[in-house]
Amino acid sequence: MTAIFDDRGHQIPCTVIETGGNIVVDKKTDERDGYTALVVGYGERKASRLNKPQMGFFTKQGLVTAGEKGDVVKRHIKEFRVDGAELESRNVGDEITADAVFYEGEKIDVTGTSKGRGFTGVMKRHNFKGGKATHGVHEYYRHGGSIGMATYPARVFKNKKMPGQHGNKRVGLQNLQVVKVIAEENLVLVRGGVPGPNGGLVELAKAAKRLPGAK
Repeated sequence: MTAIFDDRGHQIPCTVIETGGNIVVDKKTDERDGYTALVVGYGERKASRLNKPQMGFFTKQGLVTAGEKGDVVKRHIKEFRVDGAELESRNVGDEITADAVFYEGEKIDVTGTSKGRGFTGVMKRHNFKGGKATHGVHEYYRHGGSIGMATYPARVFKNKKMPGQHGNKRVGLQNLQVVKVIAEENLVLVRGGVPGPNGGLVELAKAAKRLPGAK
């Protein structure tokens, strides 16, 4: 994350997202697949680590490139639903740049994997208040309290907030504002934070639920 200043001198906290290297690796059509979508590849991996079907796909598409230590292909593959006009305007091997998709001031959805915090208690995981530290309380300061029921229903309800795995889950944030798009470096500056650690992988998409009055 960083911060920039707008024309009025207000400081805006934002996350810098690098979007360079996105290549169209395949196209889904109505005739062949029953829907229209672009298959986008990102990142690099050694071609020698692929199995034969995977290697055959990249070879057929002509997307095996020479790297410093041998042939490389795209590491991450993701489908994005598009309409027929958008599908026709793209070809396999085309690079999708940030300024061709996003513009300053629009709303987008950002999806990623949150930071994993391991096994945590209810105070850190669910923001519980905890027990009081006076009036005869012994070693029960950070516990969650009673979880059971009386004779009826005599069980613990499902989805009860309890200690457990915290983070390392797929998280999506909606209607984040694009503060700035730096086309020369393929950077998108998004207002606020996004899921995941520094250097993590995130997915950017047009806002599915735009707020009332939003452009």
